[in-house]
Amino acid sequence: MPRVKRSMLAAVAAAVTAFAAVALPAGASATYSVPYGDAALGEAIWHETWEPEVVTGANNGCKPSSAHPYPVVLVHATLADEGSNWVTLAPLLANNGYCVYALNYGETAASLPIWLVTEGRIDGLGHIERSAEELKSFVSYVLSKTGASKVDLVGHSQGGMMPNYYIKYLGGASKVNELIGLAPSNHGTTLSGITELLEVFPFASEFTTGLLEFLGAPALPEQEEASAFMKKLFGSGEPLSSEVRYVVIETSHDEVVTPYTNAFLHGSNVTDITIQSQCPSDPVAHIGMFDDSPALQNVLNQLSSSPNASFKATCTNYGQGI
Repeated sequence: MPRVKRSMLAAVAAAVTAFAAVALPAGASATYSVPYGDAALGEAIWHETWEPEVVTGANNGCKPSSAHPYPVVLVHATLADEGSNWVTLAPLLANNGYCVYALNYGETAASLPIWLVTEGRIDGLGHIERSAEELKSFVSYVLSKTGASKVDLVGHSQGGMMPNYYIKYLGGASKVNELIGLAPSNHGTTLSGITELLEVFPFASEFTTGLLEFLGAPALPEQEEASAFMKKLFGSGEPLSSEVRYVVIETSHDEVVTPYTNAFLHGSNVTDITIQSQCPSDPVAHIGMFDDSPALQNVLNQLSSSPNASFKATCTNYGQGI
């Protein structure tokens, strides 16, 4: 797309954002379109390619309401960005009266292929500890911007796991009310046994890790089940804070976090949800969690001040399967 057209789109997006910030009082429900299925996938591809920093319903200068006192910060997955990952959840939250913010993190040289001449859009690739530092800075910005005392975090994949590091090691426990993970890579992954297979061959794992580091994607091997990062984060047990409420929403068809039970956390302040326990026919796989209606209905329930413990999602508008 020509640079002029991108500039025009950016100007239109800025104008819409400015209007939303002025037109909507704190906590007011918006009326954004919420895409699912092919529409959501098409919008995600568009944003990933051309508008990685445009998130409908988010980053509009909002302030939280008394009904929803904590701004919701959305944390995208590996190889994604805020624009693509949140085409469905951000407007859904805004329509339900939430104040929403989102960020891009983990940009490396690999985030900006030479044929793309604007900002990086394939993010979440950098060292996870550094990405947690970026999240820390962004949360501080949101709290300053909104005057709120804490935030709620909703993350997909790495975006649901990485905040655990922020909470445990970077002072996030006092600034996070709730962490909701959509198919989070909490205990790492074997990628259906691939990482375990690498261990059979001498130096294969070390070579792969070094290659990905060289290519600018260290977050990939750091999410392996037995990586040094995972051992640091989970080596002494679940990295839970008594000040934070944790929710994991996972699909039994997850082909990225394997086994899928690795996503779950364990503790008295943890709620683990398997989507198929509510909607047995939901085929959603790992990536499709971004627009899976049953999963996102559970996000809304868990963000409420009094979540319904017997909540059952309406089984419709399923996310993409394998």
